[in-house]
This record gives sequence, C-alpha cells and structure tokens, in this order.
Amino acid sequence: MNQNIVALIVRRIAVTALTLLIVSVIIFAITNLLPGDAAQAALGQSATPETVAALRLQFGLDQPAYLRYVHWLAGLMRGNFGVSLSNNLPVSELIEGRLPKSLTLAAITTAVSVPFAVSFGIPAAVNRNSLIDRIVSLTTLSLVATPEFLIATIAVLIFAVKLHWLSALSYGGEIDSFNQFLRAYAMPVLTLCAVVIAQMARMTRAAVIEQLGTSYVEMAVLKGASPARVVLRHALPNAIGPIANAIALSLSYLLGGVIVVETIFNYPGLASLMVDAVSNRDFPLVQACTLLFCLGYLVLVLLADLCAIVSNPRLRT
Repeated sequence: MNQNIVALIVRRIAVTALTLLIVSVIIFAITNLLPGDAAQAALGQSATPETVAALRLQFGLDQPAYLRYVHWLAGLMRGNFGVSLSNNLPVSELIEGRLPKSLTLAAITTAVSVPFAVSFGIPAAVNRNSLIDRIVSLTTLSLVATPEFLIATIAVLIFAVKLHWLSALSYGGEIDSFNQFLRAYAMPVLTLCAVVIAQMARMTRAAVIEQLGTSYVEMAVLKGASPARVVLRHALPNAIGPIANAIALSLSYLLGGVIVVETIFNYPGLASLMVDAVSNRDFPLVQACTLLFCLGYLVLVLLADLCAIVSNPRLRT
C-alpha cells in the first residue's frame, strides 16, 4: 500500500471523526431544545418541586448547556453514556441489551438483499432498455417510492391476516427452531429488503451502465470479446467501487428504516428503545441512541470511500 493510499485513508478517517464531533454537538443541542422538563417527565406530574429540583441536581440538569455537553463528551470518550432518567440505569447497559438485536436484523437483511440486488442490477444494465430492464426499473422505482410503513402494513395484511403464514409481531427472543426464526425476523426482514433491494439494484445498474460506456469496454467489444467476458472481466471489476458505494448508501437506509419497522412489528431493538426514550424525555438515552445511528451511517460511508479508493487508481492521485 503506497503513501498516497495511506494519506487518503487517514484523511477520510479524520474527516469522519470531525463529522462525528459536529454531529454530537447538533444532537446535544437538539435534544436540549425539545419541549418539556426531563426531570418532571421522569418523575411524573405528581412529583413535588423539591423532588424535581433534587433530580435535576443529581443528573446535572441545573448546569449550563455547554458544561453539560463537555461532561457528556468526556463521558463518551471513556465509554460512559450516562444514566437513564426514566430507568435510573446506565445507558450503556440498556443499549447492550438492544444493540445486538438491531445488528442481527441488519445483518440478516444485508445477507438477503445484497445478492438479490446485484443479481437484479447487473442483468438490467447489460440488457439496457430491454423488457427485463423495464420490469426491474419499474418495480424498483415503485418500491423506492413506497413508504416503509405502507409496505409493512401490506405485508401484515397478506402474510399475517389473509394467509396466516407469519406473525404480525416479532418478539426477537431466543431462537430454538426455524419456526421461531421466521416468527422473529421474517416480517421485519421482508419489509426492509423490499426497499433496500430496490435502492441497491438501481444504483448497481447505474454503476455498471457507466462502466459499459467507457472506451476500454468498447475496445474489448471491438476485439470480439463475448458479452459475459466484457461484463465479468472488464466492466464489473471497475464497477466494484461504485457498487460498494451503492451498497453502503443503501444499507445506511437501514439506520432510518429500522426505526419504523421495529416500532410497527414491536421488535426489541435499538430503534424501538430510542422511540420509547423520546416519549419519556429520556435525553441521555436519546442522545446515545442517535449518536450510535449516526456513527453507523458514517462508518458505512467511510467503508464505501475506502473501497472506492482501493479499487479505483484514479482516486489515489
């Protein structure tokens, strides 16, 4: 690995770290602008002013905002996310119980969606403007334009209400059999894959079409290379960077779409924990969950950039 690549990677990582710092400021500022008193919401309407004041003093809510941000950031550097106002438990402990379930849901969705998206996008690009391309484009465009909650509702009506094949709710507990696995993940994964595959297939199609229009691919065609060799040997290797970018950007959708899906199907993941925290005005928990979602998005974008840098020599200069 030459010095140019190392310098680019270090620069990308530095930009990601700086972006995360700016995001942390925005998250802290927005949560503090939310209406309502966090201490009052945690104790309930029947709490006395003295009790509310004591709780504000206990959690440092009586301090200026900039001091609270500095203390919060210093805690994050040590791996301390603070204490939940509504549960009086460490935020890290609450996240540890939910984060693996969200990661499992995202991993299953990725394992299912990536092969399908690539297998749809590449044939559509190779057979551009054909019947296959029109069908793929129309289907993917329709799915991208459909909100997640509508896809989830239609899936519940078909597979749970009409056919009785799957459960409308996902408990996400211990998996001891294949039937329990389907009960826990089939409906959430089906809903997430519907949009993720559509987005990924469209971006994969665009990346391959761009490579098929380059001069070296035209030269390979003129030399008599077979269509399969043109795609697999010449176009696809150079499209790996853009395809990786497309996959990363499409998977970043999971960080937003999973909030809707987990809420609808009652899946006990990190997104549903954040929704409950917003309802309870549990600011430390909201800030930690939001920061983790932003971190996941930035990591995906960083990995896509690194794949593009490694696979494309033009980006190294």
